[in-house]
Amino acid sequence: MKTQQPIITPDDEHRVLKFVPRNSATLPQPSTTPEHPRPAEDLSRYERPRDEADDFRHRMTANVAAFGLTAILIGIGIWLAISIADLRKTQDCVLMGRRDCAQITVPKG
Repeated sequence: MKTQQPIITPDDEHRVLKFVPRNSATLPQPSTTPEHPRPAEDLSRYERPRDEADDFRHRMTANVAAFGLTAILIGIGIWLAISIADLRKTQDCVLMGRRDCAQITVPKG
């Protein structure tokens, strides 16, 4: 049986870096250039004036639409899970070699 020898590589390829923990004196300071404004100063352009009326009706309509869409997606997910479970049950029945796997509905009357 052969013994494995380590592959020797030059020292330039592998280097261990010293970990220096950060403290408050070495934290990077935020840039205040026009391209990168400070975050607290930049939020003022998104504020709404206090005298502007709140569009309550639009907000509630959007909330109802979002709730309806969420309910539809949940319903589709439940239907899909049930369909996959039924398909798996039928497939397991067929793979066992049984012949009475399909559900046949007979009308009464």
